[in-house]
Amino acid sequence: MNAAGALVAGVLAGLTIAIPVGAIAVLLITEGLRNGHRAAVAGALGIATVDLVYSTIAMVAGGLITSLMSGHEKPVELIAAAVLLAVGVNGIVRAARTSPSVEPGPLPRAVGATYLKFVGLTAVNPATALYFVALAATLGPRVAGAGAAEAFVIGVFLGSVSWQLVLALGSAPLGPRLRPFGRVHRDTRG
Repeated sequence: MNAAGALVAGVLAGLTIAIPVGAIAVLLITEGLRNGHRAAVAGALGIATVDLVYSTIAMVAGGLITSLMSGHEKPVELIAAAVLLAVGVNGIVRAARTSPSVEPGPLPRAVGATYLKFVGLTAVNPATALYFVALAATLGPRVAGAGAAEAFVIGVFLGSVSWQLVLALGSAPLGPRLRPFGRVHRDTRG
């Protein structure tokens, strides 16, 4: 695969991990609703940073995984495809069950602390790790050539960060508009 093809494949891989709305996406939306766009953008960048690191590891480990699995490519690809499908279905099911809270939260935290919070949460999210392990097993051998692996990793980051920013910047303006309704509702009861 040439570098341009690897970049496009990377963007698609980044979007594939980012678009299913799971726990991390719900937390990012909630961050935007509660604490505004600066905090939400910091969270979005934290998530995309982990995707960048994991995709880099996947590309580096892809060659090692490929050599260890030599002769067993078809079963590995089938298992990896099943894992990716399970991650996607799990994300869809979680999205259907979860809705973000729009209650006012604590005072906005520092942008750096928000970034680190989302880095940590995304890094320990098993769905993210499984996705990139499966990605390494299936795409690692195909992303070869001058600059292809680097282009793929950059593409993953661009795909991931673009979607995370859509969530962050889309949710932040809604927070101030939704909070008054919650307050009015509480005030009319008591």
